Amino acid sequence: MATLSSIEQRKLERLLGMGPGYVLDFSDRTFSLFFEEHTGLDIGNAKYRANRSSGSKANRMRGFWTIEPDHIVAKVLLAMIEHANEYQCFPPEVDAALLADVEKIIGRLHQNPSSPVPEVDAFTASVNDLDFEAAARHIRTAIDQNEPATALDRLHVFTIKFLRTHCEQRGVEVNRDKPLHSLMGEYVKAVRVAGLLESEMTDRILRSSISVFEAFNDVRNNKSLAHDNPILNHSEALLIFSHIGASIRFIRALEGRAAVQSR
Repeated sequence: MATLSSIEQRKLERLLGMGPGYVLDFSDRTFSLFFEEHTGLDIGNAKYRANRSSGSKANRMRGFWTIEPDHIVAKVLLAMIEHANEYQCFPPEVDAALLADVEKIIGRLHQNPSSPVPEVDAFTASVNDLDFEAAARHIRTAIDQNEPATALDRLHVFTIKFLRTHCEQRGVEVNRDKPLHSLMGEYVKAVRVAGLLESEMTDRILRSSISVFEAFNDVRNNKSLAHDNPILNHSEALLIFSHIGASIRFIRALEGRAAVQSR
């Protein structure tokens, strides 16, 4: 459950205009669509109305705060602020001071390490590609719902697309027949030749990832929803997500540093 104090909840209720039972300008339909898009959750689920006098949008929002973890609540609040800014639907009493207070609340919620995969933010599409974006969205939803094993096949797709993108940028030949571990091996070689790695240990960690990525091919084929298989157990799926997420985050940082140095 989210760690919101009663004072914080009152500030959020003021921001979202929840007094009369509403939330911003949402109808029941758009409220449901909003949560489905941003979290993959069904805000109409009875669990969000438990022990409440009605199933109003405001009460379901309160139920959501009570049940869901900090990082999910923060994600929804940010998206609601973007929605309110775009459609200019903040209540009249919302001012800069209240917005600043809510931003601090969201910042605190984000700092709470409640996500089962600390590297969840690494899973964003690197290029404007619908399949890439869909895989990223599926992965983040599975992590948010603490069901990583259900997205192992999407993680494999995402990782291949991610490495293909960065291999191409490094001049490495890419084709559909080149497996995941080969992409990783050629990418590591390219950044080593470019002199981007400052320590032997980093080089060894990246090279050890080549064999890890090779083993991922078997997991994708035999222990994921890619085929009619029994899926991998929860703890091992979390380990795979965390390891690959850390590798992806490092590659993003490495390429970002290289881009700055080349200016």
